[in-house]
Amino acid sequence: MTLRIAPLCDALGAEVSGLDLSRPMAEDEDKAIGEAFLEHHLLCFRSAPLSAADFAAVARRFGDPQLQLLRQQRHDEVPEVSMLNSTYTKPEDKPEDLRQMRLTGWHTDDSYFEEPAKATLLQSIQIPDSGGQTSFCNTRKAYEDLTGAEKQRLDGLSAAHRYATQRAPVQPKARSEAEAAETPEVVHPLVRTHEDTGQRAIYFNPNRTDRVMDVSHEESEDVLQWIDGCMTKAQYRYDHEWRVGDLLIWDNRCLVHAVNMDFPVGQTRLHQRILLRGLRPI
Repeated sequence: MTLRIAPLCDALGAEVSGLDLSRPMAEDEDKAIGEAFLEHHLLCFRSAPLSAADFAAVARRFGDPQLQLLRQQRHDEVPEVSMLNSTYTKPEDKPEDLRQMRLTGWHTDDSYFEEPAKATLLQSIQIPDSGGQTSFCNTRKAYEDLTGAEKQRLDGLSAAHRYATQRAPVQPKARSEAEAAETPEVVHPLVRTHEDTGQRAIYFNPNRTDRVMDVSHEESEDVLQWIDGCMTKAQYRYDHEWRVGDLLIWDNRCLVHAVNMDFPVGQTRLHQRILLRGLRPI
């Protein structure tokens, strides 16, 4: 097979074909995949669903897997794999206002850790007949398109990230005492520098960012609402239509994502996920 990497849209993402995930990558393939990931920030591999062990083996080609915070979501035999089931099992599970579903909000994974996951791998196991897309926005491009004055406004600002913040429209799943002890409030820059490319990107997680540090509440809200609007414009967005077995890897350092939760009741939506260990944002 011949390796092919084709952009998915102008905003971000590329589809990788001609690669057998069941075998180790050749040196030239590994180099091409690594360069494509840094250029496009998201890669899509078309595949059949993998076993948890095989999924973890693929993930290790890209980095060091870390454990999901919530123990109840960890795979029994391969704990670095978490099973994410967003199925509506009965009609009352699906609210009329889908904004009440936490996954519909833009977010980046694990920003409430001092060292957030640098990347996420997500593979679809079962998908509904309609809906359920995952959307992504490119916060690097959003930052680059700011004016000089707008960049200066953000320069040097940091924000507190919390597992649960009142700014989020929907509160997260409850933590155990042990899980809460592992996730104290942390502070990250609002604009982070990508350690592999040197590029800068907005680093804001609407589901987890609590406030801008060292400014008034009013100014904090003004800044956060403004950058939320900046980074989620249509020109920075890609909507992924899932096929069974699709395996995505994306860069949490410069992307946010959200889920279209409008899909039929009773149709299973199941994915397996692995987070790759990252560094403290700078």
